[in-house]
Amino acid sequence: MFGGRFWSRFKRFAPTHGAGNYRYQRLSNDIVKGLKNNEFVLYYQPRIDTMTGQMIGAEALLRWQHKIFGAISPVQFIRIAEDTNFMIPLGNWVLETVCRQLRQWRDAGLPQIRISVNVSVKQLLECDFVDIVQSLLRQYEIDAKWLEFEVTETSILPEETLPDEAIRQLRALGIAIYLDDFGTGYSSLSWLERLDVDGIKLDKSFISRAPHHASSTQIVRAVIRLAHQLKLIVIAEGVETVEQLQYLQAQACDEVQGYLYSRPVPVNLFEEYLRGGRFHVAVQRLVSSHLS
Repeated sequence: MFGGRFWSRFKRFAPTHGAGNYRYQRLSNDIVKGLKNNEFVLYYQPRIDTMTGQMIGAEALLRWQHKIFGAISPVQFIRIAEDTNFMIPLGNWVLETVCRQLRQWRDAGLPQIRISVNVSVKQLLECDFVDIVQSLLRQYEIDAKWLEFEVTETSILPEETLPDEAIRQLRALGIAIYLDDFGTGYSSLSWLERLDVDGIKLDKSFISRAPHHASSTQIVRAVIRLAHQLKLIVIAEGVETVEQLQYLQAQACDEVQGYLYSRPVPVNLFEEYLRGGRFHVAVQRLVSSHLS
């Protein structure tokens, strides 16, 4: 879709000193090559309605199988992309891939489901980002309500221009916006006041210590209560145990995401989930065995 003008806008950058410089520079140089050579792929991790146990959404997560280094951790290559100008083409590739996948699922008669995409502040501040989103929605004939954006809170620096206008325009299109990794940034409550979002994703670092760690438990309870008072949806990330799920249910957390239900899975397995196959059977058996 984007053509030569899309790739030509980005300059290459890498540090010239420090440990691991060769690997860093090689990976930074190979990101665009990896996109062109189909080395990147999306996995999907279900989001679950806390009270019904039904899958109502999923997060699209990027994976890179490098031709030399093998599987590269997203923590590593996303950091490199953010340090360079490659976060924009990488993020836009993810966006187009998700839109294409939503259309393919619809054409195949699979249930429609909301898919969330991680977008960077750099993307949101690009003057043509909203136009790109609108163009993709038209191209693939996707209703905006099936697309959601997650903005990582830690990527918003205090001195930066906030992407409030882009967020306003995207929400006007019908795209829900969530503040990701909530609680780990510079000024969490300030972002809630300054950015008009639909909800928050409570960082897994808090969930991992609840309900047995007193301060984390109180923070989770307080954040959920505050968010609901602000009419925001709360999604808890990193839910791995039935005890955590039960605690979040007691706090009326809206949605959960984590290994208790599913790891991020490739598209073929996720399509089985959409068909109501082994995902629902496995989850029902797992949770029932703990709650009975």
